[in-house]
Amino acid sequence: MSEPHSIDITQWPRRAAFQFFRGFDKPWFSVCTRLNVAALKAALASQRVGSFWLAYHFIAMQVVNQTPAMRLRFTADGQGVRVLDLVHAGTTVLRSDTSFAMLTLRQTRGYAAFCAAAQPALETARALDSPFLPVDTLPANEGLIHTTTLPWIHFTSFDHARPRGVDEDVPKIAFGRAEREGARLLMPIAVEVNHALADGLHVGLYLQALQAALDTPQDWLAS
Repeated sequence: MSEPHSIDITQWPRRAAFQFFRGFDKPWFSVCTRLNVAALKAALASQRVGSFWLAYHFIAMQVVNQTPAMRLRFTADGQGVRVLDLVHAGTTVLRSDTSFAMLTLRQTRGYAAFCAAAQPALETARALDSPFLPVDTLPANEGLIHTTTLPWIHFTSFDHARPRGVDEDVPKIAFGRAEREGARLLMPIAVEVNHALADGLHVGLYLQALQAALDTPQDWLAS
């Protein structure tokens, strides 16, 4: 098992920004936009594996793992930056009594394998007597991206709840209800990051790469 490696802050181009935003009481910022998921919806009609929800989570997290800025976290002392090898989606699932639970959607190399691993995790989380938080643990070189879905709302902004006194370094992604607009099927997405670790450039590059992946979903669902 490998350990997450650290960035040499003295040589990091973002050194000044890192040191500047580390002192902020609220260093997080969120970008909200819409992505065209029409091609993904069409591809799933013939795929017959998983669901729309699982498919966009899979692709979104595949692109996250190809975006170094989304895998950055603070070192234990808070003064440095470490790079994780792999991140998974820590997400939410609705239960039959209208409560919700959290679960981990572990990333895999292929979409079919991802869906196969996700199904028992979903069933466990949906059980009314299961823990609110998942009990699984991740290796030291792996971590989470916090995600959530509001399928009832085509939102135009989003803000996350946060625990008091926690130095939060985990990026967060929210997905909303997709709506038709001509030939396009537009889904809101909000991406929130800690400004000490990432800038608007990095969020923009991630969203551009994600849209490109959603435009060619067959390349991702078949891999």
